[in-house]
Amino acid sequence: MAMMKKYLEIVLFALLSLLLALPLPCDSQGGEADSVLDKKVKTFLDKMRNQWRDWNVPETDGKILHDIILENQYKQALEVGTSTGHSAVWIAWALSKTGGKLITIEIDQDRYRQALANFKEAGLSHTIDARNADAHQLVNDLPGPFDFVFIDADKDWYINYAKALIPKIEPGGCIAAHNVEERAFPHRGGYVSDTDRYFQYMKDQPEFETRVHPGSRAGIAMSYKKRIR
Repeated sequence: MAMMKKYLEIVLFALLSLLLALPLPCDSQGGEADSVLDKKVKTFLDKMRNQWRDWNVPETDGKILHDIILENQYKQALEVGTSTGHSAVWIAWALSKTGGKLITIEIDQDRYRQALANFKEAGLSHTIDARNADAHQLVNDLPGPFDFVFIDADKDWYINYAKALIPKIEPGGCIAAHNVEERAFPHRGGYVSDTDRYFQYMKDQPEFETRVHPGSRAGIAMSYKKRIR
């Protein structure tokens, strides 16, 4: 009986060693695919460095958006204001790692077409649903939910975008907005910009925690929706 038990232990150990030595095809292939895509995106961004125009975000802010998505594992993203696609590339690159997808809206047809070409060259077209549309209407029509939103369009409409999107943001989700400074709201008689009004509006929303990212070059306000306890 003891010999039989010893024999079974040897067989089980041999089988376990064999299983541990086998390759993991899914993980290996996924990792290889990721490295190929990463290389393609990096090559595209290196080529385009210092060439972005038409109100695109600076590279530092693109990296911030990318990192916010990765850190929070966001998957359902919306961008209001594509321009020619710099921020969307950074957002979609992060989403390609979380298994998510981006809807991005651009009203100008020429910028929209250029963005499509950029997404294709970067290898990210499969992760981006680009819409040539008026965001004033489309943000109301999109059902959501979203866990990440980036607003970088007409500043005088920021609050309207927020009002339309707040009900569609999942707990733990984030609304980010560009060109926003964190400062004391000016007293009556002082100059108040559209982004000042937006920042104060989001600060007044009890279900959100709002601040400006300290590393942002052009000001990214981040409003995180509190999780339900």
